[in-house]
Parts: sequence; C-alpha cells; structure tokens
Amino acid sequence: MFFKQIIGQENIKERLRKQAETGIVPHAQLLTGSNGSGTFGLALAYARYLNCSNPANGDACGRCPSCLKYDELAHPDLHFIFPIVSRKEKKKEICDDYLSEWRTLLKNNPYFGQDDWLEEIEAGNSQPIIYAKESDEIIRKLSLRIYEARYRVLLVWLPEKMHLACANKLLKVIEEPPANTVILLVSEEPQTILGTILSRTQRIDVGAIDDNALKQALIKEGLSQEDAQQITHLAAGNWSKALQSISLNEEEGMFLEYFKQMMRCSWQRNVKGMQELGAQLTGLGRERQKSFLSYCQHLIRENFVYRFNAKELNYMNGAEESFAKNFAPYVNEKNVFSLIEVLSEAEYHIERNVNGRMVFFDLCLQITVLIRQ
Repeated sequence: MFFKQIIGQENIKERLRKQAETGIVPHAQLLTGSNGSGTFGLALAYARYLNCSNPANGDACGRCPSCLKYDELAHPDLHFIFPIVSRKEKKKEICDDYLSEWRTLLKNNPYFGQDDWLEEIEAGNSQPIIYAKESDEIIRKLSLRIYEARYRVLLVWLPEKMHLACANKLLKVIEEPPANTVILLVSEEPQTILGTILSRTQRIDVGAIDDNALKQALIKEGLSQEDAQQITHLAAGNWSKALQSISLNEEEGMFLEYFKQMMRCSWQRNVKGMQELGAQLTGLGRERQKSFLSYCQHLIRENFVYRFNAKELNYMNGAEESFAKNFAPYVNEKNVFSLIEVLSEAEYHIERNVNGRMVFFDLCLQITVLIRQ
C-alpha cells in the first residue's frame, strides 16, 4: 500500500510523512476510524514509507528491497496481529497460522472490514478474537533482532478484540518498547480498548473521506460526473459504501428484503411469519446478524428523515427509497427512538450469544406494537 493509493486524507498523510522525515516517530500510535475511510491503508503505507530506502515525492519508491518485500507483505520486520477464530483441528491458533488468508485479503481489498475477513477465513458463527496465546507471539517477535529495516513495525488491527491477558502484555511492550520499534494500532471502536493502552498511544482520528476526493476516485472507476456525485452523497465519505452503491451488493439487497419481511410480518401480526423469519436470520451467523440489525437501524433513521422531503439529508439507494415511499409514514416522532432502541438492544443480545430465534421473534413482537403508534 502506498500513500498515493489512499483516497483523500491528505492532512493525515502529511502528518505521517513529517514524522518519518524528521525522525520524530512515536513508538505507539492509534489510528481510529471506519474501514471505509482508509485507516488500515494509512498505517500500512506509513510503515512502508518509514522503511523505504529512497522515498520521493511524498511516497515510498516501490523499487528498493524493502518496498519489494512490502509488496508481498512479507518483510521480516513487519508483523501483523489481527482477530482470528481458533481451530485446533486445523492447527490454527495464532495469527501467523492465517497469514496466507490475511495477505490474500489485503492484496484484493485494502479497504476491507471485519465481515470481509470473517468470510475469507470461513468463520461461520464464531466471533473473532485476539487470543491470550498471541501475547507470547508478540513478545517473541519483538525480542528478535531487527533483520534489515530502519524500524520494526507491529501492526495491530482491531485491538479492541484483544483478550485481556494479551492486552496487558501489549501494554507492557508499549511502556517499555524495544529500540526502533513502532507499534501501529488500527481501531474501529477505540472506546472499548483498555484505558491504560489508550493513554500511552498517540491518537490519530481518521475522518470521512473528502467528498471531492471520493468523487474523483469514482470518476476514475469509470462513472459519469452525475453518477459519481450521487454515489458520493450516499457513501458519506466511506469508500467501501461507495463501491457497494455502484451496484447494490448481494448482502445489502438481502438485508433490505429481510427488513421488508420483518416490517410486514410485524404490521400484519403474522406470528408464523415472524418465526420463519427468525429461523432464516439465525442461519446467517452472529456477525452477519449484527450487521443486519445495524442496517435496520440505518433504514429506520433514513425513513424518518425521508418524511421531511430533504434529499440532501437522505442516504438511501434506489431500492431503499422505493420502499420508503410507502413505509416512511409509519416511522414518526412517536416511535422512531423506540424502534432504534429495540433494534440496538437486539444487536446487543446477539453479541452476547443469546439464542437468535428468541431475539428476532421478540424483536418482531415489539415492532408490532411500535409500528402502529
């Protein structure tokens, strides 16, 4: 990953470049933001730039021995830590056991998210975590001598997924880092990271991509000015959402159909339909169930705003807007907050491994009451 491949975020790129050029490189930095804003890409491009032998024009050269190894994500002084699903039967218990899948994902989709990673490793219903066993690997890797780089880089994706024992070991490393070691944490939920780690890192908040930069990137993808402008509005600074909006992806289309089914069953008080829907949603796996419930909260908000006829405030694609024409009147001042609250509560229960059928059936019953207010 190069800085030039990251859409927008020019201020943050310049900040990272200056650190490398002046040699004032913090030993622990935390980049926060959504996957669609380019947080991981920024961290990886920064790591490459730190170790490039001949940087020029604000970016790594791409030709030196270090860059060639970064191209393959196989530099001996670049170490990755990320959430995994332990599979003892396949002897996959630490991050290094998943390096092949990890490199494939990074090369194919630098703006990847957690769902993309879970699909890559075929996690099923399992929830990923950075296990306690990984802490020993971190200590081992950082105790080795630096092979050839100026800086040894430890890149931790989603540190909020760390087991407490692993987080405490990382804290000790951050407090007393080995010489010429840079630890880069990339987080989507920094508020859930161990407080003592947060207080010892230099934080960089990566915001939404600038609209103009996003629009120009879409035009390079072959879109017309008009289409690029519309998708830029829908994406709200998120490149992943922009790509999904170019052609409604299968999962989002499926979520919309499930949302329609949920609202219709609830309105009709169709108990059998609610039970069948609960069974279908349970088969998605917990991470996708959570994604669906998050999507539902988004649609409730958009349907509420749709009633005010303010297109600039709405972020729905054509299929969603078509449904909103009839559904929006049922989301009003009396029930909008309660609807979002019950959906959020259902997402919380799914995260805590409550039985999916029970969660979705109860949710539909609650919506039955709220949708008629």
